[in-house]
Amino acid sequence: MISMQPAPLSTDAIVLREAIARAQTGLVDREVVAEVVVLCAVAGEHVLVIGAPGTAKSEAVRRTADQLGGRYFEYLLGRFTEPNEIFGPVDLRRLREGSVEFETSGMLPEAEIAFLDEVFLGSTAVLNTLLGILNERVFRRGSSVLSCPLRVCVGAANSLPDDPALAAFADRFLARVFVTPVPDARLDELLEVGWNVGSQPSDLTGSMLPALDRLSQAARECDLKGVHSLLASAIRQMRQAGVPLSDRRVVRSQRLVAAAATLDGRGAATADDLWVLPLIAPTLDAQASALEALSDLVAQGRNASLVYAAEEFARGQQARAARLVEAGRRLLDELGTGPLTHDGRLRYEATLREIDAGFILADAPQALQDMRGLLVAAIRR
Repeated sequence: MISMQPAPLSTDAIVLREAIARAQTGLVDREVVAEVVVLCAVAGEHVLVIGAPGTAKSEAVRRTADQLGGRYFEYLLGRFTEPNEIFGPVDLRRLREGSVEFETSGMLPEAEIAFLDEVFLGSTAVLNTLLGILNERVFRRGSSVLSCPLRVCVGAANSLPDDPALAAFADRFLARVFVTPVPDARLDELLEVGWNVGSQPSDLTGSMLPALDRLSQAARECDLKGVHSLLASAIRQMRQAGVPLSDRRVVRSQRLVAAAATLDGRGAATADDLWVLPLIAPTLDAQASALEALSDLVAQGRNASLVYAAEEFARGQQARAARLVEAGRRLLDELGTGPLTHDGRLRYEATLREIDAGFILADAPQALQDMRGLLVAAIRR
């Protein structure tokens, strides 16, 4: 029988999980993007979202930022984007006094969550200044030196750059999420959600940043000693599979492992948290190689707060069961106890079919068996 005994989540982790769930409402096949953004925010790292135009990259990031709260900065970069458009204009008052300083109010240096679309189209001047913010959380330009409150920067692009100079810049984004058009099996859902877009409120009850910051502190204090040898072995397997990993990415991968453990309610990391490692593979092909190389090691991975991402990168029964329990819980919360509509019945049945297709009921985790019973009862009411 598959074991699924999650650790109790802290209040902060529960609050953040609920914020993620709200962000995911109305997203079709982009749940992983929202969860990886939150994972990186807790880890203090940055994430690249790569995919063709029209694949809802921006929408997924905006919904997540909306739920996290705090000061948000978004910009679509182009070849002719001026640094002042990102970092703020020269402070004319100080310039008259002979000092070149910048007015950063409402601009990237003062943002807590940032989204830079077409990030690789930025000029050398923009990217060089951006490096200091990404690496050190410090804005340096002219006489201005400002500590930046940035939790996470999300960069988006249609494809990865071929220019080696840009590849070095891209390496500052530790996690990569590659998105493709919604699969045929979810087209009905996409059409329904797309038709009703804008009909659901954000339901934001306040900034989640205090909870996020406490989780970030807990992640920094996470005990990784028990997984260091496993982590080293996993990195060797990835490199042997042809996944190019810089020393920077290897070292900083520990932050993702620690953040995953913290969001799963634990103060010490285990092998269950190594499912995050494919995220550091720099290309789509490399990520596929990493998933194959680590398939046995991460098969038991799961995460109570990041159920979709854990299923995507662990690809094991534990993670799938956790995701189905969460999907069932959301359905029950959404459809409530009122009269069951035809659409509601179809949605219950779809989840039940997925449970029955993926698990032998007697061998399924107890939490999944219980959820199946609740869904059956909801259909029969």
